[in-house]
Amino acid sequence: MRSFPALFCILLTVMNILSGCNPGTPSAPAVPDDNALRARADSLAHTFLIVDGHIDVPYRLDGLHENISEETFGGDFDYPKAVAGGLDAPFMSIYIPAVYQETGGAAEKADSLIDMVEGFVEQWPDKFAFARSVADIRANFEAGRISLPMGMENGAPIGDDLTRLQYFHERGIRYITLTHSRVNQLSDSSYDSTRVHDGLSDLGKEAVREMNRLGIIVDISHVSDEAFYDVMEITEAPALASHSSPRHFTPGWERNMGDAMIQRLAENGGVIMVVFGSTFLRTEYDAEGDSVRAAVEKELAAAGYQQGSEAYVRRFEEQRKAHPIGSVEDIVAQINHVVSLTSIDHVGLGSDFDGVFALPHGMQDVSMYPNLIYHLLKEGYSDEDIRKILGENALRVWSDVEEVARAMQNAEGK
Repeated sequence: MRSFPALFCILLTVMNILSGCNPGTPSAPAVPDDNALRARADSLAHTFLIVDGHIDVPYRLDGLHENISEETFGGDFDYPKAVAGGLDAPFMSIYIPAVYQETGGAAEKADSLIDMVEGFVEQWPDKFAFARSVADIRANFEAGRISLPMGMENGAPIGDDLTRLQYFHERGIRYITLTHSRVNQLSDSSYDSTRVHDGLSDLGKEAVREMNRLGIIVDISHVSDEAFYDVMEITEAPALASHSSPRHFTPGWERNMGDAMIQRLAENGGVIMVVFGSTFLRTEYDAEGDSVRAAVEKELAAAGYQQGSEAYVRRFEEQRKAHPIGSVEDIVAQINHVVSLTSIDHVGLGSDFDGVFALPHGMQDVSMYPNLIYHLLKEGYSDEDIRKILGENALRVWSDVEEVARAMQNAEGK
């Protein structure tokens, strides 16, 4: 006759088998509660340094009166939203439309937008701070202020005088997107079928070398494929795609980067900072965005809004926000693709907030970075992976550019 303890063990074993448990085997770790995962994502957003490579606040506010130290009506960026989202270093885009290449005044427009960014710091020094170096970014982060580094979108303000590079560097410009929607004096554009230079012009090649010497990051967003490869051959420092995404999801669209280009950028030590704008995420979102935009403009015209008026802009922004296209998972797919091609060290965030019409559901303004982090956690990215994506990869490029500039300047002095 079996003893009672033996019978008890047999009974326990049968019960475990019937319940799906294997006695003696540790149970699987519990799946994190969704609310706990979101809380963790929010905590990481406010623990790690978040750098966004491209936000078009200065151009959006050019001629529009809004106080970004408070909640704005239609903008994607303002101080309360940035604090909620954990954003620490949004690159303010000093965007120069290509029309200034024809009319003149590109340098003056750049100066006026730089003045505007300086005004943000002067008006609200407890909230915003200048950032001309990686050290500034980290010091401002520790002090609890949002850094406002600047990047110039379109090299048109340089004109034919490369001494202007030093001038704009002194004014705080830390990257220059070589061109924008049209070919300019430096580079062919991905948007312009007219290929004047077959890549970079001779002046553009000299500009890249001088940017290396000064410590200005070379931004290859917007350039033609040929110009990209010219930069890769010339630059002594890592380059940045401040707001570009993989062409894999938008086949044939040169504005985004092909797989081989992303890999070449990684070999250079550079980083592609993926865009949140819907048209960058999938080909089909382009037509959908055009359709929504046309419907919104038709509605505003029928309602009697005067195009360009403040009332028009406010209503337009309201309707734009009401029609998200795509989802935050599309952004995660971009990140996954870059990582699969290269590694976790060559991807960052370049939203293009305030510069695009359509944004995906769940990532419609700067308060929503925690939502992106939540989805990255669900995807299996580690805290260290996320720290790199959010900002450390971009700051590493900037640090490397600073180091190359110091070495070049030291060599000149010997």
